[in-house]
Amino acid sequence: QVQLVEPGGGLVQPGGSLRLSCAASGRIFGINTMGWYRQAPGKQRELVATITSAASTNYADSVKGRFTIFRDNAKVTVSLQMNSLKPEDTAVYYCYVYHSGSGMDYWGKGTLVTVSS
Repeated sequence: QVQLVEPGGGLVQPGGSLRLSCAASGRIFGINTMGWYRQAPGKQRELVATITSAASTNYADSVKGRFTIFRDNAKVTVSLQMNSLKPEDTAVYYCYVYHSGSGMDYWGKGTLVTVSS
């Protein structure tokens, strides 16, 4: 089992910045991809950004140039720096891990990010 803890959501004004962090614990050996997904009210969960253990990144088109994903393999953490936030970025953001050793996906409980004036 892998446990994910993801504090860091909150309310931010349009154009503002926010950083999300997620720490993994438990069966951390074998973790490959880490990342973030989000789910807005009434919409399906969607990919925001992922980063592999080799630091290869993938971003949703809607966040390219505004969001940056970071990973610390020693601490087994993944962070998402979000700049130039827009109201449409409002969503519950979920930390995600793919454990290649077991072939399983793990999810955090989610943290709410609200972009509003």
